[in-house]
Amino acid sequence: MKIFLASDHAGFQLKNEIKEYLISLEHSVTDFGPKEYDHDDDYPDYISLVASEISKSNHALGIVFGWSGQGEAMVANRFKNVRCALYYGGNKHILTLSREHNNANVLSVGSHFVTTQEAKEAVSLWLGTKFSEEERHTRRIKKIDNLNN
Repeated sequence: MKIFLASDHAGFQLKNEIKEYLISLEHSVTDFGPKEYDHDDDYPDYISLVASEISKSNHALGIVFGWSGQGEAMVANRFKNVRCALYYGGNKHILTLSREHNNANVLSVGSHFVTTQEAKEAVSLWLGTKFSEEERHTRRIKKIDNLNN
């Protein structure tokens, strides 16, 4: 599976740990940065690169990381055809629902609220869940996508 990653300084370490994890599972991973830690970086600069690629692709997924994941999700959701779900720990059922019902193609992870192990479990669950393709969910996603027109 092709997966695009990005973060800001607060998600930098977790992004790198998840990157290695995904590579070990033989996923094709593209890291849009940052490549090195910079406390003064701005998350829109990196998250927008992932969202831009996802907006053009039907065959890739994105995972972005930040302190809470909130701002990262907001940036990603500004792009056409991007449906970014947010996870910062707790009930993992939200991960499966985001894929089954909303066909989320980007996951934003709040790195301050999850351990590396929790993030690995969340990412694995999210990646392993498929869109249900039920008519009602497909209809609703089309309505969401049409809001951009």
